[in-house]
Amino acid sequence: MENKRELFQVLTRRFGLLNKNCCSIGSVDISTVQSHIIYEIDKQHAPSMQQVADTLAMDITTFSRQIQKLVKMELVKKTPSEQDKRIYILSLTVQGKFVATSIDQSMNAYLDEVFSHMNEFERETVIRSIELLNKAMSKSHVCCSPMC
Repeated sequence: MENKRELFQVLTRRFGLLNKNCCSIGSVDISTVQSHIIYEIDKQHAPSMQQVADTLAMDITTFSRQIQKLVKMELVKKTPSEQDKRIYILSLTVQGKFVATSIDQSMNAYLDEVFSHMNEFERETVIRSIELLNKAMSKSHVCCSPMC
């Protein structure tokens, strides 16, 4: 059996997860972390800062710094909650929604191109395997914790 860590090291590099910027939309450079934040704000309905930070398993201080950058870039809007002014609700601006849609289209095109090199059985096997891996990782007590 191949070295499992090596498989994930190569997969991480090929997905570009180590790149400083994951993508450029127009004149805007988006980091991988910012891309994940934008995705979650777009996916969830009026999430709080804490909800998105928890979903991404990020500490709130690091997350807050990223949100401030995204607000400054005019991609994210931070609004005090009507119920509790200490809680901030996140939403995408029009430009943020455009960036989210652009990243989504780009990632889908990339994945479609990658999967085009496989037959239907292989594609289904890979998708099912990733689903199984995600499910197993969600049950792991060390999931989302740094190992070293």
